[in-house]
Amino acid sequence: MSRAPASFRIEEPKAEPAPKPASRRKPQAIDPGKAVTVVADAEDYFSEADMALATPPPVPKPRRFWLARIFFAAFAILFSLAVGLWTDRLIRDLFTRADWLGWLALGVAVIAVLALLAIIAREAWALMRLASIEELRRDASQAIASDDAKAARKSVAHLTALLASKPETAAGRKALESISDDIIDGADLLFLAERELLAPLDALARKQVLDAAKRVSVVTAISPRALVDVAYVVFEAARLTRRIAQLYGGRPGFLGFLRLVRSILAHLAVTGTMAAGETLVQQVVGHGLAARLSAKLGEGVVNGMMTARIGIAAMAAARPLAFNALPRPGVGDFLKALMRFASTKDPDKPAS
Repeated sequence: MSRAPASFRIEEPKAEPAPKPASRRKPQAIDPGKAVTVVADAEDYFSEADMALATPPPVPKPRRFWLARIFFAAFAILFSLAVGLWTDRLIRDLFTRADWLGWLALGVAVIAVLALLAIIAREAWALMRLASIEELRRDASQAIASDDAKAARKSVAHLTALLASKPETAAGRKALESISDDIIDGADLLFLAERELLAPLDALARKQVLDAAKRVSVVTAISPRALVDVAYVVFEAARLTRRIAQLYGGRPGFLGFLRLVRSILAHLAVTGTMAAGETLVQQVVGHGLAARLSAKLGEGVVNGMMTARIGIAAMAAARPLAFNALPRPGVGDFLKALMRFASTKDPDKPAS
């Protein structure tokens, strides 16, 4: 059965009312305390810093092992008391034998005590001077990194006072004094001070390193024993370290020398130059040394290059400023000169 047709009424859609213009908000006062509370309570996904860019937490300093220091301090006090009691007993025994022997021993003991105090004072002064050089190098590096003009001028004044007794720096000190007021940037001032004051000292230090390497190469080439080679290399390295430190104004004593040796060993360990056996041999052989020199003199050249490495580390440890404006010396700077020197000293080389 089909559905009967029907009619439907279609209503026209009603027009939506136009939106009212937004009214401007009247200015009002905001309570800072409420504002901070709202921001803090709101969930903000961008408030957390990136973990890769965040500053790492400070690493706690390792605990120092004080037992060794306490042991050595107690042993030193006990040893001093033992020496004092032995000296007192010796002087009393000499007085019982003869008065003049007792007075002589007492005078010698007083002289020895005064000499010991002078040695202690000199060692303390040398350690303070080395500490001052390390502080100068650290402050200058910080001034260069931050480009602080005030800190740079302070470091330059410290460096000038340190090298005031060096005649090699007289021209540099005069030139630096004449134009230091015209330089505004702290880093540029320290770069200029390094070029004017340390360049002549660097040249002398390079010459001392090369001379020591030449002596080691010759002595180890003609020595019949390996023990003699090792002993002379150690002696030459120690003398070279002391000379370089004195050249840069360090003037180390015995304890200061031990401190420099520790710094040199740390520098060699960081730069990886202590394990330079195969690398150094490859460098030397790569320059054709095996074809030019005899085996014994070639071994001397290798020992000389090791001495040059120690000298480079001594320059880095004793220099008042790090190598910034001037190039850092490398083994290649001494290799060509040492090979030329060894070629002239090779007894197996046919005369031209």
